[in-house]
Amino acid sequence: YRSRKRSSKVERAATMMNADMDAVEAENQVELEEKTRLINQVLELQHTLEDLSARVDAVKEENLKLKSENQVLGQYIENLMSASSVFQTTDTKSKRK
Repeated sequence: YRSRKRSSKVERAATMMNADMDAVEAENQVELEEKTRLINQVLELQHTLEDLSARVDAVKEENLKLKSENQVLGQYIENLMSASSVFQTTDTKSKRK
């Protein structure tokens, strides 16, 4: 009778240990999945940041190009205006005399 009782206790203890180990394993699996999800999210955010950074660089370059073109056009317009008699300043005092 005692050996059965001990055997039963051992079996129950083994079953409880297995259940505990299964719970720990399940918890570890959940943690691993969460870590994997977070790592993937970080990688996605890094790629998004790289894309945005590249876009900012492209916009800065385009902006500099447009500024340069605007300066050239502004100088061209200024030269045209100075060469045209329509835009010349008139001296009203000398015309009155």
